[in-house]
Amino acid sequence: MDQAAGQGVRGALPVELGQAIRQTAADITAVLGGVSDTGGAVPGSQWTVGEAAAHLALANELMADLAQGRQRPYGDGTPQSLAAANAESLAMFGERRAAPLAAMIAEQAKRCTDALSAKADGPAPVTPLGPMDRSVLASYLLTHMLGHGYDLARALRRPHMVDAERVAWCVPFLLSVMPAVADRSATAGLTARYTIRLRGGDGAFGVTFDDGAVQVTPQPSDRPDCTILIDPVAFLLIALGRRSPWPAMARGQVLAYGRKPWLGPRFPALFVAP
Repeated sequence: MDQAAGQGVRGALPVELGQAIRQTAADITAVLGGVSDTGGAVPGSQWTVGEAAAHLALANELMADLAQGRQRPYGDGTPQSLAAANAESLAMFGERRAAPLAAMIAEQAKRCTDALSAKADGPAPVTPLGPMDRSVLASYLLTHMLGHGYDLARALRRPHMVDAERVAWCVPFLLSVMPAVADRSATAGLTARYTIRLRGGDGAFGVTFDDGAVQVTPQPSDRPDCTILIDPVAFLLIALGRRSPWPAMARGQVLAYGRKPWLGPRFPALFVAP
């Protein structure tokens, strides 16, 4: 994992992150290319292909507006409010054809990266998940695109675009929101220190639970109870609720070790996917 990505990105938009966003938009355009029927179901979702693509186009537009300093209230950060905001926005937006939606996804991704690249300072944009450093907003955009791009690729039986290099640039966003998306009922009473390492990278981060309170650091935990070594692609898909951790464990994509390795399988259940 790129050290700059793993430890967070601040200030001006890193060139590589902008490239990852634009390439992901191009990959999603390719996935939607030539699709005439967008009424098929997305696996694991209540949306059709057309609805998922429309949501992604609208979300990219939302983030581009935020990057340009516009105020766009969108729920209160809870899963329930975000789901309601998604449903409302889809009800007001009738486009479901693949080609226009692909063009909008790419156009709004470019508008967002252009805005973030043009200005490194100013107030932190207020996103659906709270205020964010501008470069973390770019990481949010990439993470969101990869999650729904993966969904579209699966639905259309085409290769997905999630890879280790792009996952590294998702880490700053994931670290920023982990405390907010912790499942309070699951973490209640838990005191434990985790270190998470992405396989093949040179970075790691720490997650500490102190009687349920969650603290995330861009460095490994001091004397962790459990270290989780995980394949980067599996990490992102599990974090976004796209894959169960159990098959990944069975395939050797996840390894837990340390003083209390039995804490490893518990870790994904401590959070609700954003």
